[in-house]
This record gives sequence, structure tokens and C-alpha cells, in this order.
Amino acid sequence: MAHGIAILGAGIFAKEAHLPALAALGSAAPPLKAVYSRSERSAHDLAAAAAKTLGLSEPPAIFHDGDTGSNLDALLKRSDISAVIVALPITTQPSIVLQALAAGKHVLSEKPVAPDVKQGLDLIQTYNQTYKPKGLIWRVAENFEAEPGYRKVGEIIRSGKIGKVSFFKAVVVNYIDKDSKWYKTPWRTVPDYQGGFLLDGGVHTIAALRVMLPHALTHLSGFATLVKDYLKPHDTIHTIVKAGPDIQGTAELTWAHPTQSRPVADGFVITGTDGWISVNQITKPGDKAPTLRILIKSVHKPAEEGKPQEEKEEVVDVLSSGIAAEQESFFAALEGKDDGLGLGDPLAALGDVAFIQAALNSDGALVDLTKLLKDGQ
Repeated sequence: MAHGIAILGAGIFAKEAHLPALAALGSAAPPLKAVYSRSERSAHDLAAAAAKTLGLSEPPAIFHDGDTGSNLDALLKRSDISAVIVALPITTQPSIVLQALAAGKHVLSEKPVAPDVKQGLDLIQTYNQTYKPKGLIWRVAENFEAEPGYRKVGEIIRSGKIGKVSFFKAVVVNYIDKDSKWYKTPWRTVPDYQGGFLLDGGVHTIAALRVMLPHALTHLSGFATLVKDYLKPHDTIHTIVKAGPDIQGTAELTWAHPTQSRPVADGFVITGTDGWISVNQITKPGDKAPTLRILIKSVHKPAEEGKPQEEKEEVVDVLSSGIAAEQESFFAALEGKDDGLGLGDPLAALGDVAFIQAALNSDGALVDLTKLLKDGQ
């Protein structure tokens, strides 16, 4: 590619996720020309990490607040930067996305797309009316949506291997203490957005369901609770969910588990008329990334009089590579190539936010997700 990219935000995810993904893509990724952070120190740290991870002869240029000659405006004026990856705090991102678009840059911004549905709808409307007609590309970086493992599950279900989907469950169990590197991030310690970790991390689970299930999530009823006071405003939700015309399921998410050890439970189970699929993350010795293990149980021969039903079992392991996949798709789009995956659609990502917002506010009442996504309330 003729032009380079910049990373805006120097937090954990920029260093530990986006940089390794760029390295994995190699020449398929445009060169990293610059990095930006609000503080000069963190910008220097990210630049040093980039030089090491990407094997650069010299670190990318450093931009930070406090100096008009090297602030974000100065970075966005550079003609050798055509696109930016935005990995900033949730409440900061929408304004930065618009600032980058206004400067004529293509944008890949981290999930969630916005702190709430209303702000997300406003942001999407502005993009569609002002910047999309100019040919600028804005995508939301939701790596679970791009994970080859979850997309594989969707393909298996659409093939009819487990018949017509009847019901599903999603279970997320996380342990966060005050020593966690994620908790120590200042904007997570005192979140100024709904849901805390539930919004920040919970949208991943909903994105995975979005990719795997044959129909969109339409309604939910649930309750939100706070188990650990330092994880305010909420750390746990339990929901009953409807998808499409006749699929029902449950989604349980917590970041307040009492111990690092977890009970034995499948992450996802999707059940059909002719079988079921479970999806779990495992770590294999020697692998640098986790693996999604897909277990498929399907009816091989129906039960006959005097004979039991015969089942067929298949196991498919898919190495996690969602971040590199979302980057690769974005970079291809910059060159006018459509991979047909539909990744990064801001409205689809806002649907994930709508689910979390509805679960936080339901208090047992039925919430129409389609209406919420349309009206913002």
C-alpha cells in the first residue's frame, strides 16, 4: 500500500493485540507510521513496543497532547497516513472517530462502537450522511465477529448438520481483582459509562452469538446485579433471550466470580433438532494464541424399535486469529477489495451494545431489541 497507518491509543490492547496482529499480517499490513496517546510517556512506550514487535529499524513517530506541533491534529494532517486504528477509552472514541474522518482518514475503531445506543445511532448517522459518501471507510473492530472459529460454527449450523436450531445458551465467567492489569486501567477503574466490564467485554459474547446463530436476537428479559463493589456500576447479568421467530436461549455473564478457578461449563451450546454444538476456548501447550474447540454431536441414525439412536461426533479446533482477521479485512477494503464477510458494520456492532444496555435496564421487563436499536430508547 502506498500510505501508512497510525494507532491512536497506547493501552494494553494496542500493545498486546493490535501490534502482534500487524506483525502476523506482515506485508499484508500497511506500515505503521505514527502512534498517538494523551500522554507523552505512554506514546513513547507504544512506539518502543511497536519497533520491537514489528521489527522496525526505527520507531514510529510519536504524537501526544500538550504540544501543538505533535498533537493529534498534527498527526491527522500527515499525508502519508491514510488510516487510523482507534483504541481509546469508550467515552472518548466517538469524538476521535469523527475527528479522524473529518481529516479524511479511514477508521478502524475498537468495540464497543459507542457508550450507549443513542450515541451510537448519532455517530452512525453522521458517518452515513457526511463521510461515507466521500468514500471514507469506518469499521468497528469486533474480533469475536471475525474469529474463524465462531464463523465456522455459523457455517456448520447453516449447513443443517444439527437440524433446525431450537435453543442456545451462553455462559461467561470472569474473575477480576484489583491487581488485574485490566482493572488497573484508570478508565476502567472508575467507568463513566453504563455497565463497566459488562459493556466493555460483554459485547464480545453477543457478537459471537450474532455470527453463530441463524437469526438475530430480538427480545430479552433479564436482571443486572453488582456483586463486587469495586466493579461498579454492574458486574453480572442474567437474561432469557429470543432470536428470530422461534429460537430461545439464555445468556449469563459475570466479571465477579469469587475465585480464579471456574466451574466446568461450556461457553456456548447451540442445540438443534438433529444435534448440538458446544464452543469452548482452550489453550494448547506451545501455542501463542488460544484455540476455539468446536464439538459437534449429530444424529447419525434415528432410534428404531429395539435399537438406540446412533450419534456422530466431530471435533474441530480453530486457532484464534480474530484481530488479525479484522485488520486484514479492513486493509483489503482500503484497496477496494470486498472479502464478502461483512465485518465491522457499525450498526451490527451497535446491536451488541443494545443487548447489554437492555440487559442492564430490563429489571425483568421484556425489551424489544429491534425497537431499541431503531429508536435509541
